[in-house]
Amino acid sequence: MQTKPYLTHADTQRILAAAAAHAQSRQWAVTIAVVDDGGHLLGLQRLDGAPPVSAHIAPAKAHTAALGRRESKLYEDVINGGRVSFLSAPAIQGMLEGGVPIVVDGHHIGAVGVSGVKSNEDAEIARAGIAAL
Repeated sequence: MQTKPYLTHADTQRILAAAAAHAQSRQWAVTIAVVDDGGHLLGLQRLDGAPPVSAHIAPAKAHTAALGRRESKLYEDVINGGRVSFLSAPAIQGMLEGGVPIVVDGHHIGAVGVSGVKSNEDAEIARAGIAAL
């Protein structure tokens, strides 16, 4: 049987804190979500001033990145490229940039999703959180 790393509560808190610090240093009001490899929510932080809808979008982006094992931007690019039938893909809702998978020693162990600012800035915040690991 093989073993793989997984996200602990401490890991989740470290990711959330680093992502929040990155966002706050730029005065970006966002919501940050951390999920496990199955897309299950482990942690959510909505910073002051973040739009209410961001609390739904951030987990959806993270879920998409975790299940797809790639950045959610890939799905956005596919759809924008004309393959709109991809909108019917099951169990994938957050097909917008801002979901980034967490890979440790070649293992996909979860993802971070961010919503509230420009999509490329959302992804930047997610990567800053992951870098804390």
